[in-house]
Amino acid sequence: MKIVIKILIVAGALWAATRLIPGISVSGDTTARTAGALVVVALIFGIVNAVLKPIIKTFGCAFYVLTLGLFALVVNALLLLLTSWIAEQLDLPFHVDGFWAAFLGAILVGVITWLLDMLLGLNED
Repeated sequence: MKIVIKILIVAGALWAATRLIPGISVSGDTTARTAGALVVVALIFGIVNAVLKPIIKTFGCAFYVLTLGLFALVVNALLLLLTSWIAEQLDLPFHVDGFWAAFLGAILVGVITWLLDMLLGLNED
């Protein structure tokens, strides 16, 4: 149940990014199609993060240390761009237009998911 709530939180954060960040968009015929696409994109984003982020952290450890963790923002932006590319390959109506939109979107998605995880107590085990 916890994983479903986290996916819905990320979908909501992605929706907020489409509304607040120019260059991030989701389109659909109906609200249900748009919401469904965002849930699938959130699932893809979660899988991309779960698979690639630990590998990138391991190999890019020096960059994380040298930049005092700011390299993580670049990594998150690139992972959001990768998610957008995968969504396009699957004919999902989600698109991120360029690095800076992905950079700002990754920050917004990260902040929203962090806040909602804290408010809902999802990080407590």
